[in-house]
Amino acid sequence: MERQILSTSEKALFFNLDETTYGVFAEIGGGQEVSRAFFQAGGASGTIAKTISAYDKQYSDVLYSEQVKSKRYVSQQRLEEMLKCEYDQLVGVLQGKREKPTRFFAFADTVSIINYRKDNISHGWIGCRFQLEHDDEPNEVIIHVELHEKDALLQQNTLGIVGVNLIYACYYHHEKPNTFLKSLMDNLSTDRLDITMIRMSGPQLSYVDNRLLAVQLVKNGMTSAIMFDRYGMVQEPGDMLYKKNVLAFRGSFRPITYAGVDILKSSYMIFKRDEDYDKDNTLSFCEITLHNLVSQDEDSLDERDFLDRVDLLNGMGQNVMVSSYREFYKLVAFFSGFRINKLRIVIGVDTLEKVFDRSYYTSLKGGILEAFGMLFAENMKMYVYPSIDEKTGKIRHSPDMVMPEDISYLYRHLMAARKILDITDINEKHLSIFSPMVLDRINRKDPSWEELVPVYVANRIKEKKLFGYQE
Repeated sequence: MERQILSTSEKALFFNLDETTYGVFAEIGGGQEVSRAFFQAGGASGTIAKTISAYDKQYSDVLYSEQVKSKRYVSQQRLEEMLKCEYDQLVGVLQGKREKPTRFFAFADTVSIINYRKDNISHGWIGCRFQLEHDDEPNEVIIHVELHEKDALLQQNTLGIVGVNLIYACYYHHEKPNTFLKSLMDNLSTDRLDITMIRMSGPQLSYVDNRLLAVQLVKNGMTSAIMFDRYGMVQEPGDMLYKKNVLAFRGSFRPITYAGVDILKSSYMIFKRDEDYDKDNTLSFCEITLHNLVSQDEDSLDERDFLDRVDLLNGMGQNVMVSSYREFYKLVAFFSGFRINKLRIVIGVDTLEKVFDRSYYTSLKGGILEAFGMLFAENMKMYVYPSIDEKTGKIRHSPDMVMPEDISYLYRHLMAARKILDITDINEKHLSIFSPMVLDRINRKDPSWEELVPVYVANRIKEKKLFGYQE
């Protein structure tokens, strides 16, 4: 059955009339729009114990950072401090003193609303710490949003709606994670905001795999890309990428082969030659497109297959990214939206040939020139990994590509400007290895598949019976 979508005021009123819930609201940077929605709905005296807005930084530090100083005020760390402080105070004051059994909650947000110059990044952290059972340990849901509207009042209104949606979902949709996600966008549209990260935890939410939840954000069109660190933890892209050097390599990684490992190693070696290279400030990503994760009808996600790929990559110390970008210029535009230092995109020579095919850019008024203006941003370079010609057996580098003469001028310019660099320090014996080859041999129970992947990957595939492996 199709879910009935209530209006924001209907959700707030329904929640206010639930006599078992009682909590506090702490909102910084975007007004008190969420608590206002509950006040305006009516019956808020049965829901709200306190509202607070500590706009002054010194007040905010005194209230929420006595133990650990947050580096930034609009951050996940500051939000978590707010939730802990407000929830602990609420329970400490009122536990055992209410006439009826009560499920306590604390809602908080810390937001950067667009300024009058309209030159700041509008985003915010929003969260709720809440009991689902009386006297039980609390659960917690945290989300990060990017606000797209170019007006402060409109952004505040959006913030109020998504805040009400979050509180309502915490209590009434917690048993259905995908319904929970979709309900966050009730009465909203993606031209108003993106939800770029979500993380759930707690006794009643321990069944949730936050990695699957994150990839559903992309599948549902609620954001364009999500990221996991090398430990498999969901991270907010803006926080993870802040002032970093980034190396991104696209593939299916089903599974990662010796060729994939060689691509990562050889491209990273080029990056290390930059004069201002800093190991501690450089991140490499294995990027998987959503197209590589869903079935042919682009409707269903093979969750187990996705997690297997992420687990293998994490086990090899790799960060993972999932995006909805098929075109590389859109991927670069995504990274360019953050304050990163340098960007390097790793690509195979066969794929690079397709990048220079103007038929992929007919939807752009400026065609291939417009696309390349975004693709080859000032801080971006493309590393090109060779292939092997099946007919001649010769190694094929980017100068061996066949393209129209007018396009070849563009290519030569990019080469002369060192925007395209060939990877030459490679292990030639790995050039003919491809992931489908591994899967085919696994399915045929041909043990030679183990020679095509790193030992760690082979052991995990056999141990966990991944990708259809059978003894």
